[in-house]
Amino acid sequence: MDLSLDRVEQRLAAHRAKDLPRVADRRRAAVAAILRYQRRAPDVLLMRRVERPGDRWSGQVSFPGGREEEEDDDLLETAMREVREEVGLDLTASARLLGRIDPIRAMARGKVLPMSIMPFVFLQTRAQEIELGQEAVGTFWFPLDLAASGEIDDTYHWKLGSVELDLPCWSYRGHVVWGLTHRMLANFLELLRT
Repeated sequence: MDLSLDRVEQRLAAHRAKDLPRVADRRRAAVAAILRYQRRAPDVLLMRRVERPGDRWSGQVSFPGGREEEEDDDLLETAMREVREEVGLDLTASARLLGRIDPIRAMARGKVLPMSIMPFVFLQTRAQEIELGQEAVGTFWFPLDLAASGEIDDTYHWKLGSVELDLPCWSYRGHVVWGLTHRMLANFLELLRT
């Protein structure tokens, strides 16, 4: 699979991601998929969330990102603000926007939530030191070529009460990428395949 920067830029430029209009009864959120090319294939920055009671995604691996705030002009600003808050990166100084992929509906604990998430894709243009905010306990660079190859495919056994499901995931160096993050990355890789 071609994961070169040229291919990523071409596919994102040609892709017309669905819009995510404001709807009264549905919240919006945005995340940043930050790519770096230190090898032939890209790595994407992921973080591990703090374990916190009441957080639907407590302790999970995710992209930096979060809910839209009233002061945000748009969802791109939401993504960039959340990246600053969660991992201390200033994307205006260290990255270039490549595009966006289609939004997805948020799910947590087996339920569809009244929230949709817009993923933006950035290219790291200058390395910056990561400074963890209150919502992250760590970050790592996840290799997209291993995910695309199937080499790190795995199954995550999810259980809530009497409901049990086996869900697709990637296992990489002690990290399990599943749920919303897996879906968004799988959508991105599918876009690059077509």
